[in-house]
Amino acid sequence: MFLLGLVFVGFVAALVGILTAVHASGGAIIFFPVLLGLGLGIGSFYWSDKIALRTAGAVEVSPQQAPELHGIVDRICALADMPKPRVAISPTDLPNAFATGRNSNKAVLCVTQGLLRRLDRDELEGVLAHEMSHVAHKDVAVMTIASFLGIIAALLVRFSFYSELFGGGGRGRSNNQNGGQALPIMLIVMLVSIVVYAISFLLIRLLSRYRELAADRSGALLTGQPSKLASALQKVSGDIARIPSKDLRASGAEALNAFYFVPALTSGKSLSTLFSTHPSLERRLAELAKISKQLGQ
Repeated sequence: MFLLGLVFVGFVAALVGILTAVHASGGAIIFFPVLLGLGLGIGSFYWSDKIALRTAGAVEVSPQQAPELHGIVDRICALADMPKPRVAISPTDLPNAFATGRNSNKAVLCVTQGLLRRLDRDELEGVLAHEMSHVAHKDVAVMTIASFLGIIAALLVRFSFYSELFGGGGRGRSNNQNGGQALPIMLIVMLVSIVVYAISFLLIRLLSRYRELAADRSGALLTGQPSKLASALQKVSGDIARIPSKDLRASGAEALNAFYFVPALTSGKSLSTLFSTHPSLERRLAELAKISKQLGQ
């Protein structure tokens, strides 16, 4: 977050410098993406639960409809001393789970039918404790704020590109009034935005992997059974690996990949961990093994 803050300060300083060199119509190319990015960030912050549930095709269930699932959630909430989230089930056979919502009072916990079918009670408790840890750590709020810089940079790249492609940003007037400086200015905006987007992208992925490890640790300590969480990780990862990528994409898993307990879509390339939102399975199992040793198990 500190590094993202430094990038943000540098980005703002660069934009301020650019604005001093561009006329009002060119400045709109900067202000409009910033306002649009702010709107997207606010929408994601306040309605992430509704968006995620609709994407997953999930339906909220009552204690009468899913008594065992609600019982596990009640136990975790009692252990963690936190409000109970809404509980939902997605009909997909893809084994996974996610939690979202800007705070504990607005959270929703979603599991898939595939996960309920494959895990025993203790394994399911480990997964749900992991997801409840995300809620307790306010990870949706943290990642939304962290992603704001990348959203703005990406929008500026696109707006600058189309501005020059279609002669926008008042380039015609600027060629006469400013000695043809509009084109170089928009290219500078685009170049700065590309660099900022690339750096923020890597930092956000690094932050996401750290938050996943933190949720693993917190969930394992909460239940006192890190081996069960490790067992769930192995089961879910193994089953997902057997599902063809085209079927995963068809199920809408790509849109929820960053939310999931285990990423549904992974790359076999050597640099995949650098761009991944989740740590590797080996890293997560190794960290859980350390916790088991600390607990004397």
